Amino acid sequence: MKPTRPVALSLAQPEAAGCACCAPQQSAPSIPTSTVKDNTMTATTSTSYPVTGMTCGHCVGAVTEELRTLAGVVEVRVDLVADGTSTVTVTSTTPLTGDQVAAALDEAGDYHLATA
Repeated sequence: MKPTRPVALSLAQPEAAGCACCAPQQSAPSIPTSTVKDNTMTATTSTSYPVTGMTCGHCVGAVTEELRTLAGVVEVRVDLVADGTSTVTVTSTTPLTGDQVAAALDEAGDYHLATA
């Protein structure tokens, strides 16, 4: 392998170099564009689950992370009640079963669906 020699680079001032974040803004020529809108709406459902075993922000993060791995889940919100029954609201594009949620809670740690 042939050794390479260092190459001297001249460092120009950002304004002179046309750096996008530092250079003065110049107006670009107008170019016609077209926008295609996706008019399809994806229906979502939100379901709340009573969950026990959560005590802190770390618990919230673990539960949220596991529930987000379930197919169709787009949002997870947790109303934490430390050492009590927290409310976990899952918004998804497909309905989830209690078994799916219970399995995700178990994977996250010692968290369980509360029984009535």
